[in-house]
Amino acid sequence: MNETDLAAEMRNRAGENFRSGFNCAEALFGAFRELAAPGMEPEVVRMFTGFGGGLGHAGCMCGALTGSVAVLGLLAGRDNPSGDRENCYSLARNFHDRFEQKFEATCCRALNPHPFDTKDHLRHCLKITGNTAKLLAEYLKEKDLLPPGK
Repeated sequence: MNETDLAAEMRNRAGENFRSGFNCAEALFGAFRELAAPGMEPEVVRMFTGFGGGLGHAGCMCGALTGSVAVLGLLAGRDNPSGDRENCYSLARNFHDRFEQKFEATCCRALNPHPFDTKDHLRHCLKITGNTAKLLAEYLKEKDLLPPGK
């Protein structure tokens, strides 16, 4: 699958997850879970429920962005305290900066001024979530973080 196809597929998966009722963080992580860790149980998406709405409707860091950083951690993070964390820190910071450049903010309330869970809010979050998934797929490809054959 080429980069364009993968980016479109991940955008669509994240969008479908969001439309089905998952929040932005759940939708994005769920879209990438099978790609990044095929053996991981689907129930792991529960960890991302509190990230929606900018951390539980606090309006802070966008859930699509925090879900993306979780995917980066899954692919490039460490699993023991003596492991190198700087590579993952660099990947997360670089993706954060790309997200901010694309959307002009990282804070949920700045990205989406509509009241939570209104039709306009949900429509806007759907676009952000899908486009973030596309951006992440392109970033993973660029950084050679995709599993072989993807």
